[in-house]
Amino acid sequence: MDKFFHSVTLDESKCVGCTNCIKRCPTEAIRVRNGKAVITSERCIDCGECIRVCPHHAKRAKHDHLSMLDRFTYKIALPAPSLYGQFNNLDDQDYVLTGLKKLGFDDVVEVSGAAELVSEATRRLMDAGKLKRPVISSACPAIVRLIRVRFPDLCDHVLPLLSPMETAATIAKQEAMKKTGLPEEEIGCFFITPCPAKVTDIRMPIGIERSKVDGAIAISEIFPQLSNKMDKLHPDELEPLSNSGIIGVSWATSGGESSALLKERYLAADGIENVIRVLEEIEDERIGELDFIELNACTGGCVGGVLCVENPYVAVARLQRLRRYLPVSQNHLESGESVPEDMNWEGELEFSNVLTLSDDLARAMEMMMEIDEVEASLPGLDCGACGAPTCRAFAEDVVRGNSQKADCIFVLRKQIQQFADSISNLDGGILPKDPD
Repeated sequence: MDKFFHSVTLDESKCVGCTNCIKRCPTEAIRVRNGKAVITSERCIDCGECIRVCPHHAKRAKHDHLSMLDRFTYKIALPAPSLYGQFNNLDDQDYVLTGLKKLGFDDVVEVSGAAELVSEATRRLMDAGKLKRPVISSACPAIVRLIRVRFPDLCDHVLPLLSPMETAATIAKQEAMKKTGLPEEEIGCFFITPCPAKVTDIRMPIGIERSKVDGAIAISEIFPQLSNKMDKLHPDELEPLSNSGIIGVSWATSGGESSALLKERYLAADGIENVIRVLEEIEDERIGELDFIELNACTGGCVGGVLCVENPYVAVARLQRLRRYLPVSQNHLESGESVPEDMNWEGELEFSNVLTLSDDLARAMEMMMEIDEVEASLPGLDCGACGAPTCRAFAEDVVRGNSQKADCIFVLRKQIQQFADSISNLDGGILPKDPD
């Protein structure tokens, strides 16, 4: 397993050193050095915000390709519910699912079906009073990583359940092994992903040691070929593969997971900046009397992922149309009060101290004071011209030894002016005055 794998990467040949990405990164993981952006691996949460805002397309997301199917004997597609929102006039999920089989998959297991199981498991845990309120959804891996990095006090509020993607992969492999008699290593599960955070979550999962998903193929890559297969489908060719209802499909949009809990005291926020404001208020205990909080890094929910092809608002409208033809839910846990063991995390969410100044508390306090002093001497404009997103971040870079104070153009201009004044005074004191 990779120590630091990231789906979000930088193409230096396209980077012009603008400040769009550094201003929008939620963990201040990006700096501009020597005219190029630099991503700090330890801080990156693969939310894809830099991909979204880069006007030069210098940021991109790594993902797997359909050619990876050749590595496995039996191939299973795990379509995200957001995939359905990419197609116009879709009134039957079986068109999408059958189309995926035409692309070379042996079977298809809907992630939206697994989402219905996760919703029911969440309801059971909350009704049993086993979770610390407010419960924060763990479905968006970018949000979970954000909490690990910036909000350590909220780690024990995160729902300790596997995501629908992981649950779907577990179910898919169990059923495939029974059906085919093949060993698990010959069965490949491929998530059709709307975002880079899911790609990273497969390679470096949180809550479990190893993911059951073998690869992630971007919706944007598979969409043209899948559309072509769907256009050629005759109604008689459709296979009855769909097994999810309104609750599962609704997970694709912001508020879908929350509404599935059938509770009134919940909050749903989307867009990384809005999410950060909500988390700050939870941390400051300014949000009370809530049972559940659903947070999505992408605007609109998963339909707003940077690997989708359709405008998120158009996708939401299409999903609303599709939901009219669906039952409420088609997947349920076995009767009882407990949640299946294979749906739980294997361990607790732990704080990642990548923002800590020093492991030595005394030295960390000294550095904090030094940062305050440097920041006080800066203009406070947060212009980004130094290559850091804010004057505070720049002051930290200076104290850490990653930048020089003169990298601030205002400090440099002041130093140049002082130097010019000293030269002028020196000239005035040594050179004879012109008699005229």
